[in-house]
Amino acid sequence: METVSENRNTEAAWTYHNATKHTWQSIHTSNHSLDWNNQPSPFKIYPGLEGRRLPTDLVSSEMRGLEALGTSPVAGTAPDLRQLAGVLYYSAGITKRGIVPGGQIYFRAAACTGALYHIELYLVCGGLPELEDGVYHFGPHDFSLRQLRSGDYRRMVVEASGDEPSLAEAPAILITTSVYWRNAWKYQSRAYRHSFWDSGTLLANTLAIGQAYDMPMKIVSAFADDPVNNLLGLDTTKEAALHLVSVGSGSAIPPDCPELTPLDLEVAPYSPREIEYPQILEAHKSAILASGDEARNLREAPPPEVEINGTGNVLPLDPLPPDEFPEEAIEPLIVRRGSSRRFRREAITFSQLSTILNAGLGDITTDFPGIPGAGLTQGYLICNNVIGLEAGSYALNSSHYALEQLKTGAFRQEAGYLGLQQELPADASVNVYLMADLAAVLERYGNRGYRMAQTEAAIRAGRMYLAAYALRLGASGLTFFDDDVIEFFSPHAAGKSVMFLIALGRPRPRRRQGG
Repeated sequence: METVSENRNTEAAWTYHNATKHTWQSIHTSNHSLDWNNQPSPFKIYPGLEGRRLPTDLVSSEMRGLEALGTSPVAGTAPDLRQLAGVLYYSAGITKRGIVPGGQIYFRAAACTGALYHIELYLVCGGLPELEDGVYHFGPHDFSLRQLRSGDYRRMVVEASGDEPSLAEAPAILITTSVYWRNAWKYQSRAYRHSFWDSGTLLANTLAIGQAYDMPMKIVSAFADDPVNNLLGLDTTKEAALHLVSVGSGSAIPPDCPELTPLDLEVAPYSPREIEYPQILEAHKSAILASGDEARNLREAPPPEVEINGTGNVLPLDPLPPDEFPEEAIEPLIVRRGSSRRFRREAITFSQLSTILNAGLGDITTDFPGIPGAGLTQGYLICNNVIGLEAGSYALNSSHYALEQLKTGAFRQEAGYLGLQQELPADASVNVYLMADLAAVLERYGNRGYRMAQTEAAIRAGRMYLAAYALRLGASGLTFFDDDVIEFFSPHAAGKSVMFLIALGRPRPRRRQGG
C-alpha cells in the first residue's frame, strides 16, 4: 500500500508564507539583532575526512554569457573531472575575497542573501573517469571533494525520484541542501524562503555552465526526502535536501546499491550556539514526499492552469540579436558578477531591459512545468528610467514576450518603500517582482509547490543577474513588503504572491575603505 505524506494539506504552506511576510509593523517592531560573536561559519567542515583536491585548470567553453542562458542541451556525454570541477566552481566556488571588520569574507559564484552561503552541494556518481564511484561533499573552502560513501548509490536517488528518466541515465547527480542556521542567524524564520532563493540563483549558474559545456541537466524537485537525506547522513533538524540535478547523460541504468549504513561523521560546529526555528522545520516537514511513487504522481499530472492576465495593450520586448551579444564568455562573467550596493539614477535602454527579461523568460529544464514558455511565475515591473519606455508599472506577458503597461508615472518613492524602505530599489532603473499564483500551484503540487515556485523565481532572477552583468549593468536581489507589493500592482496582481525581487540599473562605484 502506498504511503501518503502530508503534502496535500496545503494549509501548512499558507501558514508559513503568511507568518513570514514582511510588513511595516513587523520590520519596525522587531527586536532581532545580529550577534556577531555567534555568527556562523560559511563552510561545512568534516574534520575527520581528507579532501580530494579538484583540478584548477578548468575547462574554458568560450561560450558567450548571454548565449549560455538558454535551455539545457538534450544530448551529451558523461563529464570528465575537469568539467565536473568547472560545474562545482561556477555554481558554488569562491570567486572573490574581501576584507571586513574582524576578518575576510569569501564571495561565491552565485548571489546569496546576506552573503551567508548556506547552500551545500553533494555529488552522487558512478562510472565517471578519474573519480571513484561514491557520494561526495563539495568543500568550496579548499576546492575539494570528500567521500562520504564508497560505491554507486545512484539507484537509490533514482528510485527516490520515482524513476525520473534524466536521473536514471545521468552518470552524476548533484544534490543541493540548505543549512538553515547559517541563514536564519540573520533572517530568522524567513530563511526557509531563502533556501530556495539562494539555491535557485546557484542553479541558474549550474544550468548556464551545463549549456556552455554542452552537458544536459535537469532540476528535479519531486523526490522522497528521507532516502536522500539518509544517503547524505544529514541531521534534518539542521540541514535538508532541496533539489536533485542530473548531470550528463548516456549512462546505463545504475546497478543495485551497496547496503546503506548510517553515517556517523563529525561536522564542525557552525556557531558557539545555534538557534532552531520551528516554523522552518514545520514548513519543510509539510512538503516531504513519502515515496518515489508519490514523486512520480506529482510530476505526471497535468501542469497547473496558471492564468497570465492580459489587457491586450502590449509592447513587445526588443532584445539584442545574438550577433550583437557581448563577447565575454560565461565563465569570466560568473566570476565578475557581484551584487550592486548603490545605483546611479541613470537610464538603461529598452533593448538592455528586454535582453535581461528575455534571459529570465527562457524555459527552465525542471520537473515542474507550468504554462509552456511561462512556467509558474509572472514578472511585474516598476520602470523609472528606461530609454524608449514610458515610466510606470508593467506586467510581463511571458506568453507574448511583451510588457503591458498598468500605470504611468515615476514611482521611485513607491519602489523604495516596497523594497523595505531602502535606497537601492528607489535608485534602480527597474525593479522586477516575480510572482506566483500560489493557490493554483499548491492545488497542483501540494506544499511541494511552494518550494517549486520559489525555486523557479530565483532561477529566473539568477539569469537576469547574469544578463545584467553581461551588459555591464548592475543587479541586486532584495526583500520586500509582501502584501504592499500586491496592492501596488492590483487589480492585475490580485491573488498572487511575491516570490523574488531583483533591482536593475547602472551601478555606482563602491566607496573605498580608508585612505
